[in-house]
Amino acid sequence: MRRSNPYDRNNRNGQDGQMRQKRNDPPRRKRNPLKGIEYVDYTNTKLLQRFINDQGKILPKRITGVTAKQQRAVTRAVKYARHLALLPFVTDDAR
Repeated sequence: MRRSNPYDRNNRNGQDGQMRQKRNDPPRRKRNPLKGIEYVDYTNTKLLQRFINDQGKILPKRITGVTAKQQRAVTRAVKYARHLALLPFVTDDAR
């Protein structure tokens, strides 16, 4: 006889044997901050600051909410801006 594992994802029964209630909340959609922008310009440092955390690291797309194609464009623009000293590689606090 197989015992039920309380940590099993496929186990829908709670400890008292009742079915768990599903959440009726709709899935949250992240807003695309680059909506309406067709080209990510590396000289637009105000826009690129939104994609960098306080340490100077590039934020992943799961946090920023951009598509994969837009994330590659943002990454490329941030690296160009760093190379031209428009953006810092590391902040002064992280040193």
